[in-house]
Amino acid sequence: MPAFCDVALPVPLDQNFTYAIDGVVPVVGARVLVPFSGQRLMGVVIRLHDDPLPEGVQTKPVQQVLDSTAILTDELMRLAAWIAQYYVAPLGEVLRGMLPLAAEVKRNFVYRIAEPGRKVLYQGAEKGSSRRSRLSPEDQNREYAVLNYLEDGTTAKASALRAATQANKALLDGMVKKKWLIREAVAEERDARRLERVAVLAPETRLPKLNANQTTLLAELAAVGGRMKVADIRSLGIPDSTLGTLVKRGLVTIEEVPEDFFRSSTHPVGKKHAHEHPLNESQLEALSSIVISINQKGFRPHLLFGITGSGKTAVYFAAMQRVLDQGHASLLLVPEIGLTPAMSGQMYAAFGDAVALLHSQLTPDERAEQWHRIRRGEARIVVGTRSAVFAPIVDLGLIIVDEEHDSSYKQEETPRYHGRDVAVMRAKFLEIPVVLGSATPSLESWSNAEKGRYSLIEMRQRVANRPIPAVELVDMRTEFQQTGQENLFSRQLLLETQATLDRGEQAIILLNRRGYSFVVMCRSCGDKIQCENCAISMTFHKHLNNDTSIAEPGERLQCHYCGFRRNVPKTCPTCQSEHLYYLGAGSQQGEERLQELFPNARIGRMDRDTVRGRMDMERLLARLHAGEINLLVGTQMIAKGHDIHGVTLVGVVGADFALGLPDFRAAERTFQLLTQVSGRAGRGDLPGKVLVQTYHPDHYAIQFAANHDYPGFVAKELQYRRWMHYPPFAVLANIIIQSPKLEEATAWSATLGKWFERTRLDKIRVLGPAAAPISRIKRIYRFHFVLKAEQRNTLSRTLRAMLAYADTHEIPRRSLIVDVDAVHLM
Repeated sequence: MPAFCDVALPVPLDQNFTYAIDGVVPVVGARVLVPFSGQRLMGVVIRLHDDPLPEGVQTKPVQQVLDSTAILTDELMRLAAWIAQYYVAPLGEVLRGMLPLAAEVKRNFVYRIAEPGRKVLYQGAEKGSSRRSRLSPEDQNREYAVLNYLEDGTTAKASALRAATQANKALLDGMVKKKWLIREAVAEERDARRLERVAVLAPETRLPKLNANQTTLLAELAAVGGRMKVADIRSLGIPDSTLGTLVKRGLVTIEEVPEDFFRSSTHPVGKKHAHEHPLNESQLEALSSIVISINQKGFRPHLLFGITGSGKTAVYFAAMQRVLDQGHASLLLVPEIGLTPAMSGQMYAAFGDAVALLHSQLTPDERAEQWHRIRRGEARIVVGTRSAVFAPIVDLGLIIVDEEHDSSYKQEETPRYHGRDVAVMRAKFLEIPVVLGSATPSLESWSNAEKGRYSLIEMRQRVANRPIPAVELVDMRTEFQQTGQENLFSRQLLLETQATLDRGEQAIILLNRRGYSFVVMCRSCGDKIQCENCAISMTFHKHLNNDTSIAEPGERLQCHYCGFRRNVPKTCPTCQSEHLYYLGAGSQQGEERLQELFPNARIGRMDRDTVRGRMDMERLLARLHAGEINLLVGTQMIAKGHDIHGVTLVGVVGADFALGLPDFRAAERTFQLLTQVSGRAGRGDLPGKVLVQTYHPDHYAIQFAANHDYPGFVAKELQYRRWMHYPPFAVLANIIIQSPKLEEATAWSATLGKWFERTRLDKIRVLGPAAAPISRIKRIYRFHFVLKAEQRNTLSRTLRAMLAYADTHEIPRRSLIVDVDAVHLM
């Protein structure tokens, strides 16, 4: 039997920890509870061994083994090791992200007696206390009772101590402060399965005399096949006592079954699901390429470049069905499943109970339930956001990454992995095909296709030969010259919108800013009202009469980085001037203006203020599908995969402001956003039209987007990237140094800056140190370096050497963020 095990813990340290095995021997890939720094942490066993410990070193024993078998397979452990190496991240934090089972581990606190407390107990509370107690005699007696209860060295929860001694939390906290007690955090397993009660009609039962409610309930049960949720019975207005009487008489039984996971979807009645459409020639050719790879069994990455409306989803479904027919499982990654709730309904319609969902809008219990269904092999089709790439899928045969260009696939917390790239590596480890699909592929993926690393599959025609929407540019500089006013909406957009509504069609207007106005400035001194916690202007939110998205009435200023809110001041906080000026228009102001301009329109708004959860999105899309909304305004959320056949006009307002951001990907993001939102028009039987308002009509990103010319844009953008040594012609990392103290952040960044100057770096360019574009977030000051290298191995070695140097100079690991392949440099 091995004497020790190495455990990876979720702490910001690039090392594993050795514990003694005292009792049950864990297996590699299992979870264990171990003591660490005064608390119990859950870690993953990565190695069993008998290696002798260094002289004088003692190790603590494992306190609890949570799994009898490996909860992470060898393949997932190998993938975790690759992520830790590639993204320069602690292995324990990588493994924590692969185990989304927080619902099964309940965190509690326990108390045990400390030596000073034992001394007090033996000598008497009055003698043992170093100062005169301010407690009442009753509380002093309770303290003595607590010490006496814990005298044998056992631990107890606060609830047990309260029941035995009547000690409340305040009393226990006071004993901890006096160091009489030690409080420890512990974790316990709990059952995360979600059950619901179902009433079941008893078969072939002789009916006694029944009252009206009892007869109604039996008739309802018989009409739905003999089974009905208890919650649904209550919704019929039938009292609980009626059901209880029928149960007592043996006419109905109550069963507890797993709760039905799939809710009603927003898929409109009468509209075919993706898997019900016959595939056209272009789709069949794309499917054939994927199926050949499936049959040949090996790692083959494909880039599926299909224009918006070309039917990529139907190809995904057909490919997954082929894999399912061969007895294998499939994984479909989507950027934000909460923004496309109809996907879950389509998946369930196509594959039934074989589907499992994993995404951030699930409750911890729902997530744990789905995770176990996948691990047991009950779910052979898995759909989810980026973390679903770690799903413990049995016999995985195909991975698909939809909208592979989307920045949502990049994790913005440690480990800062990219879901698309991890998906490719998982497919490589398993030697299975992977498909990356997009109408606007990332430049990295397109470059891989050009170099022959990926197989390129193209779908250049829309389903049913629908025409690509015509795109027309509206020069807002000319608009200002002709009208003498700086209007939010151009005259042409207003005319086209009115005509669209008059024809009984639907229109969408993209206004990619939240709130009412995104800058509040003083006309007298020029200062902007900034967040107290972040170096960013606060956004003005106005309470509209029909705005149900804001719980509190009235106006407010809000920071969209930390969530801080404040009332709108009547005077400038700096100079006390009353002349406050509101600059810039967000989606909320857009909605208000449209209500004034089109009083008879049925207007809806889609942004983070109106859509906080999946049910909000489902309700909004259901209204849009049903035609209850004929004019929708919103942020980039409206561009993400929605298939509304009644939309014939798309207006784009202010989308080109991103071209002025200090980011080398600004042109790429602008092109992608314009192309994606343009694709929402003309998806039904009627042709679509797109109007793009811009102050930069000659910019190549806007010109190529207007002409639907992705290859042309890529050729131009790659030329600039090559000149400036940016990805895909170089590898990049963003290093952020942060601290709540400005002097610390400044000193640490200067220390690392001197190290970079002294160290001979082989073909690495270092930009910085400099204040980050947003220099303070949540009261944390931020400086950064940008590193560009020709070879990834060179970059990785430099980053690890930098971390080692920082450790020797006592720069905390949590104060250093290493973002390899950074998507945002903010």
